[in-house]
Amino acid sequence: ASMSPQTETKASVGFKAGVKDYKLTYYTPDYETKDTDILAAFRVTPQPGVPPEEAGAAVAAESSTGTWTTVWTDGLTSLDRYKGRCYHIEPVAGEENQYIAYVAYPLDLFEEGSVTNMFTSIVGNVFGFKALRALRLEDLRIPVAYVKTFQGPPHGIQVERDKLNKYGRPLLGCTIKPKLGLSAKNYGRAVYECL
Repeated sequence: ASMSPQTETKASVGFKAGVKDYKLTYYTPDYETKDTDILAAFRVTPQPGVPPEEAGAAVAAESSTGTWTTVWTDGLTSLDRYKGRCYHIEPVAGEENQYIAYVAYPLDLFEEGSVTNMFTSIVGNVFGFKALRALRLEDLRIPVAYVKTFQGPPHGIQVERDKLNKYGRPLLGCTIKPKLGLSAKNYGRAVYECL
């Protein structure tokens, strides 16, 4: 059986499926951060053989517009407008093969007033990334423009204490364990004991 012309062509020019070189698109050392950017500092430990710039770029890509392979929907958006950018990387003093990768994210990537959306976007998918042996979010700068989108609590602590009639002690929020399996009676009993 002969190979299809398309397969032969791809093989003859060294077609290779799989991991992309993120550094070309997501490592931008000339980028000047904006007051509206969310800035993150990640401690990265690249896998052996992975340059630190590639590891930093991979974090920026995977936590914004990138994916491990080319997808047809890439052409439907402005990657340059929405992508995260690793704009600086520096070695961690006294640590072998550890770097701080600084990543800037445009505010347009995030839903207004949603801490959940912000953290899911920034750290939700990158921790299982194969180019990295270890990763930790060290610091985050949230711009005033984004902070202003959060409404805050509808009322203060005094109203909460008045509603609960609890004063002079901490108020704790917790989950009754086990989360599932208790009868309504036993669940109610456990909740009552917490009051």
